[in-house]
Amino acid sequence: MDFFFEFMATEKHIWDKVNQWKEEIEFLKTIIAKTELVETIKWGAPVYTYQNKNIIGLGGFKSYFGVWFMNGVFLIDQAKKLVNAQEGVTKALRQWRFQSKEEIDEELLLEYIHEAIQNEMKGLSHKPEKKKVVPCDLFENELKKDTALSKAFERFSAYKQKEFIEYIGSAKQDKTKASRMEKIKPMIIKNIGLNDKYAGKNSK
Repeated sequence: MDFFFEFMATEKHIWDKVNQWKEEIEFLKTIIAKTELVETIKWGAPVYTYQNKNIIGLGGFKSYFGVWFMNGVFLIDQAKKLVNAQEGVTKALRQWRFQSKEEIDEELLLEYIHEAIQNEMKGLSHKPEKKKVVPCDLFENELKKDTALSKAFERFSAYKQKEFIEYIGSAKQDKTKASRMEKIKPMIIKNIGLNDKYAGKNSK
């Protein structure tokens, strides 16, 4: 999840209840309506899509409101309007912030939006790097010496296998790893995923 979605989630109470930017957001919507983007609501905020791909989002917060370009890193940004909210953390998303409606340059904003759409059509989008699963010696050793456990583990999807391995590997102390291992053994044998209980069902 990129910064926009995390930020919208943590600041949702501001968006829903103390949004002092209603007029300004509505003005932005009238500008975006002149494009081919489709308005939706995602994560409690307006998000605009092109062929079901997220292109931009809108948000109004304590000190500013603005437009979030989901793949803004690929925009030329010749006018130097875009900012990275979390340098070194946020990879693709860029913000164009405003403090008043008067700051909005409709013509320039439309240029940026059209460029963002063109970039999507060209396939320019950031692909999150897949985190490599850190091997866990304890887990591997348990599978090697217990054939039944190993075969049961192989029945899980790669994603569910990754959850088990990270659960053991994330423990800092060996005794905690061992304790967790004993806890998940019967789950693996019974084909119960680590987080299946939270999903309300047991699935492979």
